[in-house]
Amino acid sequence: MVRIEDLTFQYTQTKHRFTFPDVLLNDQEDLLILGKSGVGKTTLIHLLAGILKPNKGDVFIDNTAISCLSASELDRFRGKNIGLVFQRNHAIQSLSVFKNLQARLFFSKKNIDSSVINKLLSELDLTAQQHHKIHQLSVGQLQRLGIAMSVIHNPKVILADEPTSSLDDENCNIVIELLKKQARKNNANLIVVTHDQRIQSFFNNTITL
Repeated sequence: MVRIEDLTFQYTQTKHRFTFPDVLLNDQEDLLILGKSGVGKTTLIHLLAGILKPNKGDVFIDNTAISCLSASELDRFRGKNIGLVFQRNHAIQSLSVFKNLQARLFFSKKNIDSSVINKLLSELDLTAQQHHKIHQLSVGQLQRLGIAMSVIHNPKVILADEPTSSLDDENCNIVIELLKKQARKNNANLIVVTHDQRIQSFFNNTITL
């Protein structure tokens, strides 16, 4: 469950204040947030992930008000309950695909089970690349690795920031289908923020900022 109430945020160096609509997502519901550049899409993702603290209002994930958590509590909560898919890949460059997934489980304090990693790599068509370093992957493979890293620890919510904007139509559809499939598999909420109108038909719930 994800709930947003009376959420506002203002960067210290600007006078503009972002005001975001209230949201209530029940278990396994997804949400597409559309908007052009500069309307606060990435800011909202960062607020939902607890990377930024709101000036006003609350974000609840599984009935936990994340802005009320201490820094250490928030790190633990985020590591266990939130999966992030960024526009740019944040995998560790010196590690292989497989070892990046091991590291993600380690930092989430989850059991490192090679069979779980192998199954996910197979689902995302990355088995042949499991021993490749990050620089050896194609754009599509990097995007699928980003999805794998966001779901390997069974999060309660998956947050994706512009996951398809740099992809062609075919890979755009593949990535969204994979995100939705992994969200269903994990019984997680999926929230995607983007300016990419192509993916609107994949979502039942849509808001525009």
